Amino acid sequence: MYSPTTRVLTVLELLQTHGRLSGAELARRLEVDGRTLRRYIARLEDLGIPVLAERGRYGCYRLMAGFKLPPMMFTDDEALALSVGLVAARGLGLAEAAPAVQSAQAKLERVMPGKLKNRIRALGETVRLDMARSVAQGDNTALLALSSAAHGCQRVHLAYRSADGVVTERDLDPYGLAHRGGRWYAVGLCHLRRDLRSFRLDRVLEVQALNAVFTPPADFDAVQHLALGIATLPRSFSIQVLLRTAMETAQEQLFEGVGLFQPCTGGVMLHAQADDLDWFARQLARLSFDFEIRQPTELHGAFRACVDRLRVLAGGPNADPA
Repeated sequence: MYSPTTRVLTVLELLQTHGRLSGAELARRLEVDGRTLRRYIARLEDLGIPVLAERGRYGCYRLMAGFKLPPMMFTDDEALALSVGLVAARGLGLAEAAPAVQSAQAKLERVMPGKLKNRIRALGETVRLDMARSVAQGDNTALLALSSAAHGCQRVHLAYRSADGVVTERDLDPYGLAHRGGRWYAVGLCHLRRDLRSFRLDRVLEVQALNAVFTPPADFDAVQHLALGIATLPRSFSIQVLLRTAMETAQEQLFEGVGLFQPCTGGVMLHAQADDLDWFARQLARLSFDFEIRQPTELHGAFRACVDRLRVLAGGPNADPA
């Protein structure tokens, strides 16, 4: 059962979160009557927190505009989660990430007890995440605009520069954003191509919100779609390899972007596209389970060359590939 003090603080939290709420709605959320709610409001006012009451049929309670609320308090686990998130932000290619992270970290430390502050500071100074390939963007304008549009299911107009420098304009229904391979992407329905497309944010020149909304597909996964798109780009060779193992093991030992994994009789069929068969042969050579190359024939030769090289390096009895 909540204590009166807890309920008073809950009123403050609700007003902070929602901006304005009617007395009936506040009372319903707190499970109290209107008279008790007014006592809680009076208690907040006694503490110096200006709660304004708007009278009338559509009256409500709200905090005075510009009122600075007391500092947020975090549990140890919450502070840890925030600090790890700040560490990750350094490697996500966000513009001006370093000063923003330092500023946010300093604000967090100001409201932490000494013991927790030292732990969090140690984490920030010693933990590094493997995001070295992230490429910094010029600014965060496209990221913020497209994430807001995706959240509100609002169509946008894009000016986009392709890899070869050609600028096109199109309307886009942004279903979501993803970070992959060191870069940020927006994924959604492109009305110019009338199909799902992915757009690198560092190539987005302008984002303009349109007066139109859309309904995104249920349970759309931007990261999964992006990985699928990269894995199925047409290349010089179309590859099929039967992996004689379980799906979980195959995905653990071969990174997701290598191709499509399809369960089948005898294991998992890997469908992939590649320009460099020597590189693909090296990926197969490190697997701990058996596999069967189905196509192309050239991959057999590339794999034999890889095996011969390993024999030479191992210095075994058949070290001479000739």
